[in-house]
Amino acid sequence: MEIINDSTHKLELNYPCSWSYKLIGYEKETIQRAIHEVILEREHNLEHSNVSKGGKYVSMNLDLVIQNEDERNFIYEALKAHQHIKMVL
Repeated sequence: MEIINDSTHKLELNYPCSWSYKLIGYEKETIQRAIHEVILEREHNLEHSNVSKGGKYVSMNLDLVIQNEDERNFIYEALKAHQHIKMVL
């Protein structure tokens, strides 16, 4: 087994900063609804990214300004736990 990254360093970010989440779900509209439920009226940019070969999954890129690490992790966990989001990268 090859180790790709054995770094134990914590990610160092200077907040506030721009952050991107890639969201994968079944439909563009339900992903949009999930984002609205998690970040409410907060300013963000959402762009269509890709559709799976069979058309079952849709991916979108969510870009927004994050104020601190707790907020970055909260948004990640809330999106990941949402019923309309299959995966968050």
